[in-house]
Amino acid sequence: MKKSMKHILITGGSGLIGKKITYLLERKGYEVAWLSRSAEGKGQRAFQWNIEKQEMDEEAINWADGVIHLAGAGVADKRWTAERKKAILQSRTMSTSLLRKCIEKSANKPSVFVSASAVGYYGFNTGDTLVDENSPRGDDFLAQVVTAWEDEVGKIEGLGLRTVMLRIGIVLAKDGGALVEMMKPPVAAPLGSGQQWMSWIQVDDLARMFFYALENNQVKGIYNAVGPNPSTNSELTEKVAKKKGKIFVNFGVPGFGLKIILGEMAQMVLGGNKVSANKILESGFQFRYPSLEEALNKIYLQGEDKSSSRGSLAE
Repeated sequence: MKKSMKHILITGGSGLIGKKITYLLERKGYEVAWLSRSAEGKGQRAFQWNIEKQEMDEEAINWADGVIHLAGAGVADKRWTAERKKAILQSRTMSTSLLRKCIEKSANKPSVFVSASAVGYYGFNTGDTLVDENSPRGDDFLAQVVTAWEDEVGKIEGLGLRTVMLRIGIVLAKDGGALVEMMKPPVAAPLGSGQQWMSWIQVDDLARMFFYALENNQVKGIYNAVGPNPSTNSELTEKVAKKKGKIFVNFGVPGFGLKIILGEMAQMVLGGNKVSANKILESGFQFRYPSLEEALNKIYLQGEDKSSSRGSLAE
C-alpha cells in the first residue's frame, strides 16, 4: 500500500465535476491523470480503459496513490428507455468492478478510493423528512442503481483501501448541470407544485469536498455531498431567474405534461429530497457557499477565471 499522495487517477475526469477537481488538485501540487477511452485524454495525462471489454492499462493503478471515481452515464441526458436504463446502471457497476479487479491484482495499491454516489439512494420523493446517511433506501430505479453502485464500491473497501462514497445532490454550476437546464425555457417557472425539496451543492464546494475526502484519513464511509441549506424548487427557480434577468412565473409546469415529455424520468424532477449535510460538517468540512444566495452570487456575479478552461476555484 502506498504511503505518499502525489498521483491521483480520476475516472470521468473530462466532465463538469472532474475538471473542477483536476484543476484544484493541480493547484495543490498533485499530478493528475484521467482514465479515458483513448490514451490522449484531451490535453490531460491519460491511461486507457475499456469498460465494456473490462480492460484497463495496468500501469494506471501502479501509478496512482489515490483514485477518484466519477464515471457514469448521465441520468438526465436522455429519455429512460430500457436500453438507457441499462447503460446508466452498467456504466457505474461495470466501471467500478473493473477498477476493483485491477486494484486487487496490483502489488502497488492506492491508499484511498473516493467514489461519487447520489442522493437518489433515498428515492425520488422523501417529502419534508430530513434524510441522512442512515435513512432507508428508496425502491425506485435510481435507488436501485445507487445501491448496486455502492455495493461495488464496498468490494473495493474490502481490499483494505480507505474508501469514501459521496452521495451527490443537485450540482449548481454556470456551464453545466441543473441551472443550465432550468434556464433554457424563455420564462422560468417551477416544476409541478414547486414545493419539492432540492438538496443542492455549489460545484466548487463539491470539488473541495472530494479533495477533503482524499486528504483526510479520518474520513471514510458514506457522506451526503449536499449543502447545509436545501431549497424548494420554486425558491431556487425564482432566485436563479432573478440572477439571470429572466421573467419568473409562479405557476408550476403541470406534472402530467412533464410525464408525457420525460416519461419515468419526470419523477426525478417532480419529487425531491431534503438531505442532511450534518455528517460531513461534523467531520470538519466547511462550506464556502452554504446559502443559495452565496452560491448563486459566486456562479453569476463573480464570474469564472478566464485564464483556465477548467474554471475558477477559490483557494
